[in-house]
Amino acid sequence: MNTRSSPAKNLDHNSPLKSQGLSKNPSMELCRFTDPEVDQFRSCFPDGTMFRPFNSSTKSDCMSDTWITFPAIPFQIGFTYPFPVLTEGFFTLTALCYIQAMPMLWRVLYTLEHIIEQEGIDIGMSVLSQQYNLVSHGSYRYLFKSKPQKPLPTLKTTKNDTNWRNQFFFVRRDSIPNRNYLPKKWNTDGRI
Repeated sequence: MNTRSSPAKNLDHNSPLKSQGLSKNPSMELCRFTDPEVDQFRSCFPDGTMFRPFNSSTKSDCMSDTWITFPAIPFQIGFTYPFPVLTEGFFTLTALCYIQAMPMLWRVLYTLEHIIEQEGIDIGMSVLSQQYNLVSHGSYRYLFKSKPQKPLPTLKTTKNDTNWRNQFFFVRRDSIPNRNYLPKKWNTDGRI
C-alpha cells in the first residue's frame, strides 16, 4: 500500500530537504504539484512507496539523504518505477538526477524503451551515444541533441512543456527499489 503523510508534521527532521542553490530562477522552480496530483501516480510505484506531503516552498533542486525528487513528466507519458533497463542505465552512467532531465529527454527514452520491448531490438548506451549528444540547456538541465547526419530514431520529441520545472514530488528513498544507486546531488561538473 502506498502511503502519503499528512501535511508536514510527520517529516523526517534528521534529513530535511535542502536547496542546492542551482536554480537560476528559483521562483519558477517552486513545487506546485500538489498531493492530489501526485496521487494519480500511485500505481506507477511499487506498493509501500512513501511520498512526502506537498510543500510549496520546496525547489526542484532540493535533496536529502532521505528523499529523492521525481519529475512528473515521465509518469505522465507512461513510465513506471523502477524504470526499464535502458533508462536506469542512462541515469546510472550519467549520474544525473531524474529532475535534471528535460521532458524531451524523457520522451526519447520512453520511445526507445518501447522499441526495445515491441521489436526486441537491443539498444544500449553505445547506440544512444551514437545518435545523440547530451547537452545542457541551462540550470544544469539536460536534453538530447541529435548528431549531424544521423537518422533520428525518434521523431516529434521536442514538444514544449509548460511549467514542467515545478511539477515534481518527493519519494522516500528507503521505500523504493534501487535506493543505493539514487543520486544525492545534482551533477554539476559538466562532464557526462
